[in-house]
Amino acid sequence: MEKKRVLFVNQEITPYLPESPMSKIGRYLPQKIQESSKEIRTFMPRYGLINERRNQLHEVIRLSGMNLIIDDIDHPLIIKVASIQQARMQVYFIDNEDYFHRKSIFANGSGKFHKDNDERAIFFAKGVLETVKKLGWAPDVIHCNGWFSSLLPLFVKTAYKDSPIFADAKVILSLYNDDFKEKLRNGYEKKMLMTGLENDDFGHYSEGTFVSLMKGAIDRSDALIAGSPEINPEIMEYAKASGKPMLDYQGDEDYYGAYNEFYDTIIGED
Repeated sequence: MEKKRVLFVNQEITPYLPESPMSKIGRYLPQKIQESSKEIRTFMPRYGLINERRNQLHEVIRLSGMNLIIDDIDHPLIIKVASIQQARMQVYFIDNEDYFHRKSIFANGSGKFHKDNDERAIFFAKGVLETVKKLGWAPDVIHCNGWFSSLLPLFVKTAYKDSPIFADAKVILSLYNDDFKEKLRNGYEKKMLMTGLENDDFGHYSEGTFVSLMKGAIDRSDALIAGSPEINPEIMEYAKASGKPMLDYQGDEDYYGAYNEFYDTIIGED
C-alpha cells in the first residue's frame, strides 16, 4: 500500500531557531510521523538568523532558479536544504536575498514589525507550493504551523486547486499563541492576485490583522489543531463555530500519536 504523505509548513524549527513550543513541534512531529510509516516533506523560511555553515545548508540547484512575481516585481526563489541526521530528515528552506537575509524574524532589533512582512509571507507560501510542484510530490495532508504559513490554505483552495499535485490535499491548520499587534500594509491582498485567485476570494484575509489572517486560514482549511494551551479567544471561538474537525491541545509530550490518528481521519474523509 502506498504511504500517505504529509507536507509540513513551519514558521519555526529547532535547532535552526531557538527552542520554543512551536519550534519543537516543527522539529519532532515530522520525525515521529515519518517513523509512523508516512512520507514527509518539511519547509521553513531561511531567516537571516540561521547560521548556514553551522547547520550545513546548501542550495538545491535543480529546485532554485524560478522567479515569483509579487506586486509586479520578479523575486528569485532560492531553495536550500539541510539534514537532521539523527532524525533522518531533511528540511527545505525558502530563501530570497531581499526578504530573508536580515538578522531577524518578524521585527528588527528595536522590535519594529518589518513593513514587508506581507510580501515575505506571500513569497514563502508561493515558494513552498511551487517547490512542491517542482518536486512532483503530491501530499495527502498539508499541515500549516504559525501565522507565517496562514496564506497557504487560501492559495491551495484557489489558485492551486486545479493542480494535480494539490487537488486531493487536505489542509490542516494548527492554531498557536503567536499573535502580533501590527497590521499588514493596506492593499497587501492585491499583491497576492494571480490566475485562479479573485478579489472575492480573500474574505477575512483582506483586513491584514493577526485575527483576520487566522480567520481566513480557518475558512480555507479542512481541519484544525489547537497547538498551544492558550489561544486568542476570538480565534478559538471562531474555530469552534466553524464546525470543522478539531483536535484539542495535546500537551507537550506524546502528542504524536494523536496527531497521526487525526491525519488518518482527515485523509479518510470525503
